[in-house]
Amino acid sequence: MHSFCRSFTILPVVDSSNNYAMQMVHARLAKHGDAWFALHQTSGKGQRGKTWVSREGENIILSIVLTPSFLFPAQFFLLNAAITLGVFDFFKKYAGEETRIKWPNDIYWCDRKAGGILIENTIQSNNWLYAVAGMGININQQQFEESGSRAVSLRQITGQYFDVIELARELCYFLEARYDTLKAGNETLILQDYHQAMYMLNNQVRFKKDGAIVEARIKGVSVEGLLIVSTTQGQEERWNWGAVEWIW
Repeated sequence: MHSFCRSFTILPVVDSSNNYAMQMVHARLAKHGDAWFALHQTSGKGQRGKTWVSREGENIILSIVLTPSFLFPAQFFLLNAAITLGVFDFFKKYAGEETRIKWPNDIYWCDRKAGGILIENTIQSNNWLYAVAGMGININQQQFEESGSRAVSLRQITGQYFDVIELARELCYFLEARYDTLKAGNETLILQDYHQAMYMLNNQVRFKKDGAIVEARIKGVSVEGLLIVSTTQGQEERWNWGAVEWIW
């Protein structure tokens, strides 16, 4: 029996679907798998405090409440990897083999961003009570306001127009399949599949680290979510998310 998106609420307008879902959690009005789909967000959230801008009704803006009590909070990256893989599987079905995961949780097609994931948590004395997994995926949008935007949508890739609500419901099946794999204890498979899907794997990439531009070859990711790289001096290093920034 599917639990993801069995309750699927469409919000005509909201500040942020993640905020709304978290309010439902705190009001004890949410259960595992409940989903909120926003047609329009007035202040969508991205990683590192960035905003996520989306044209009204054109994309998937979805937040799902999870109860990952089978994991410790320190295993956060495993949940992140499972949810990101669910979005990856879904997008790849339509966009094909050029779909990749840009560490830690963006969906890329070729060299362009197609979506992102933001997970927010409620933790009490090392018990992971709730997670709200929010995702924004570019579906029908064809113009992106940001100057020099590297964004891309499914419509631009395929030339087709999609029913965003229908696709969001389908996405739920992909997310639940990966979540169930993790819950069943198949952490190795999740990490292995994430590794294989990584954007720029085994390629030399420029990063900003400690205020300087550095080059390193991407080798993979650790179970804690650290980016494993090989420096130009040939040394292996593990970088924490937030300590480095991709440079184009």
